[in-house]
Amino acid sequence: MMLLQLLNLQIFSSEYKLQAENNAIYRKVVYPDRGIIYDRNGKAVLENTIMYDLMVTPSEAKGLDTNALCSIVGIDTAEFHKRMVTAIIKNSRYKPSIFEPLISDEVFARLNENMYKFPGFNIVERPVRAYPFHSAANVLGYLGEVDSNFLKRHAGEGYDQGDYAGMTGLERSYEKVLMGQRGVKRYIRDNKNRIQGSYENGTYDTSAIAGRNLYTSMDIDLQMLAEKLLQNKIGSVVAINPKTGGILAMATSPSYDPTMLTGSQRRKNFGKLILDTARPLLNRAIKGQYPPGSTYKPLSALIALDEGIITPAYGYPCAGAYYSCGRPVKCTEHWQGHSKDLRTAIAYSCNSYFSNVFRMIVDNPKYHNPRLGYLEWKHYMNAFGYGIDLNIDIPSEDDGNIPDTSGYNKDFGGPRWNSCNIVTLGIGQDRMLATPLQIANAMCIIANKGYYYTPHFVDSIENETIADTQFIGKYRFKHVPLEHISDTSFNTVQMGMHDVAVFGTAKAVKIDGVNICAKTGTAQNPHGKDHSLFVAFAPMENPKIAICVVVENAGFGATWAAPIASLVMEKYLKDTLTTQSQANVERISGADLIPPAIKHWYFKQDSIKLVKQSQKINPDAAPVFQNNLETTKPVQFDPEAEPNRKDNGDTTQIKTKPDAIQQDNKKKIQPKH
Repeated sequence: MMLLQLLNLQIFSSEYKLQAENNAIYRKVVYPDRGIIYDRNGKAVLENTIMYDLMVTPSEAKGLDTNALCSIVGIDTAEFHKRMVTAIIKNSRYKPSIFEPLISDEVFARLNENMYKFPGFNIVERPVRAYPFHSAANVLGYLGEVDSNFLKRHAGEGYDQGDYAGMTGLERSYEKVLMGQRGVKRYIRDNKNRIQGSYENGTYDTSAIAGRNLYTSMDIDLQMLAEKLLQNKIGSVVAINPKTGGILAMATSPSYDPTMLTGSQRRKNFGKLILDTARPLLNRAIKGQYPPGSTYKPLSALIALDEGIITPAYGYPCAGAYYSCGRPVKCTEHWQGHSKDLRTAIAYSCNSYFSNVFRMIVDNPKYHNPRLGYLEWKHYMNAFGYGIDLNIDIPSEDDGNIPDTSGYNKDFGGPRWNSCNIVTLGIGQDRMLATPLQIANAMCIIANKGYYYTPHFVDSIENETIADTQFIGKYRFKHVPLEHISDTSFNTVQMGMHDVAVFGTAKAVKIDGVNICAKTGTAQNPHGKDHSLFVAFAPMENPKIAICVVVENAGFGATWAAPIASLVMEKYLKDTLTTQSQANVERISGADLIPPAIKHWYFKQDSIKLVKQSQKINPDAAPVFQNNLETTKPVQFDPEAEPNRKDNGDTTQIKTKPDAIQQDNKKKIQPKH
């Protein structure tokens, strides 16, 4: 019996034969180049370079000079043993694992000279990301090492321990396109683990297949200009091509140099960034939620015109405040005639006019009660893209807030509220919240007179296939949620917005030879100075760019947000800046508008406590941010306009998408007439 068992083990057992071969064969993974990301002019904004990982196969790490290795890598022996145990737990004794990722050039050189001292260790090339323009960090995203949970979720997709994958931004959204396919080379080893040559002449080798490239709508020069203008400020800029939905620039501030999260300093830098109270890893363009303020008023005008509540000639006798709901809703202008008709009211941003228009929408007799009138208004707002996800092609987009009736029912003890209780929605306040992306997209709808394409960065993929439709098909679909609004109504509102930039609240915004349609906004902020907002599109006759700028704690929209938007539009439309505009760039970029409370933190950032905390943070996990910044908390109510309402902190809302709005108004997303 024993002879038969020996015969079986030595001759017939494939399992032991495989183990014997594995001991004699060295398997080297060949990592593919990830796909390159290009801007609209063919400039590579994210490409590849080569760095090196120090790998270890624990079962082979015998008789090495531990002290010498620790000295080169910069760790102590306790950390050495910890890493060896981790490698065994994660990947077994017999498979190579990463011991030190992305080693510096200096460490690489010293290791190369001493590798004979470290059996079981070897250096492996790894393509890593390079950012030629040091820009667009929150758009492009970063890579992180996959963990066990990731491997479970993506079983069978070609990932292994030690691999890297996109964690945020375009790197994450288009991971399957960018990742490519790993190759493997096999080498034969002698009984002293020395490489003797290719195994079976490379018969079993597989080649690495590079990831495919992405071609985006981003203009990297425009992106860098927007980021420069936002220096020393908190806020964001979103610029979109209205005709395609392609995003030309998306800047958020404070931000960070994307090279900080690649290379040997990645772990250290991630800890600093995640602990920075200015939150540079937060993309405020899609996660900052702000009361849109007066930038909402053109939308209100279109709703009222479409509902037949007003005509372009409708005027309201404003003498500086709206008095019809008890305490006044104050207006910036006091002179007679600044709200004599719709165009003039838009140009001078009359609060009285639009407070009254909002009440007329909600109290429309054909809906029989304010709740139904309010729901109809809410459907319009969802159709404009407020209160819903727009499904941009980078992750973690927030949907803002268009309040649901249930929240107001709770506030007022049942459905007893009326239009006066929520009148400040008419000037873009109360619980209305929107992201800069949503506000910019609404400007695209007005520019296009009723349609839009879902905002996106990636226009096309290298060697596109039918399967790629899952990534980019939805960005080529034309949405027409407001086709029932007449061109005449859109023309009236566009002319009012044009007047804003000619003689209204943004008359200082000018680009030679270009007709601009614009709207300023000043959003109330209970925790500091008001937020400065500005929206625009141009040229009016054939819009090529729509933009939203938000600068937190910066006061009036015309003061800071408007000139930033003007410079970005000028650069895009003219491809250059005048001498005066270049001087304005330097003046604005040098202006420090960050509140002192945030600045104070920087004096403490190098404290021992923060350093210790940063070392415990996992840089391979994508951060999930909650919008609890005090500067972006919702304005619950205006005590002057709503003296009887109590702020109980409730922000109840029902999150809906356009195709899911069914209950409130007979399964339709917009009014039909």
